[in-house]
Amino acid sequence: MSEERINLRKNPSRKECEKVIKKILMTEVLERGTNQHFKTASDFMNYFQSLYPASDSLTKQVQRAVKSLGMPKDEKGYFIINKTEEQLGQDKEISFLMKKTNSQLVPFENYESLFLKCDSKHKDYLYQLLSESETFADKIITMINSSHGIILFTNNKQQLEIMINSLIDR
Repeated sequence: MSEERINLRKNPSRKECEKVIKKILMTEVLERGTNQHFKTASDFMNYFQSLYPASDSLTKQVQRAVKSLGMPKDEKGYFIINKTEEQLGQDKEISFLMKKTNSQLVPFENYESLFLKCDSKHKDYLYQLLSESETFADKIITMINSSHGIILFTNNKQQLEIMINSLIDR
């Protein structure tokens, strides 16, 4: 038992500190949805000092661990767990473009689908014509070019089906 106590009171390695810091931040994100408490290495010290005796070496070890993790910070200065600076940059660019393009997340259940089966020889040209068509502009929400035809999504399947059949039967 005394040997276990000695091991518990020994300062943790940098790797152990990294694991604990990640665990603390993941718990914070799971409980609150975002990190709202940890901006610097010193913010983790209360936790580490509850397990290990306070010392300069413990402080330095926690600082090394935070630096080694290389975590980016959000706009308020809080650490972001499980993202690199590059990922954060990509996320910012995606966010910028989503705002610029007025993006909206629309439930897919709101749309009905039709499969326009066609030979592959002229399928790409037909896809292009449908995507540029003023006649179909308000009927087709989106299309997917597939291996044996075109998948059409609409919010009025019956009307689109009638229009397509009238062109096929001409």
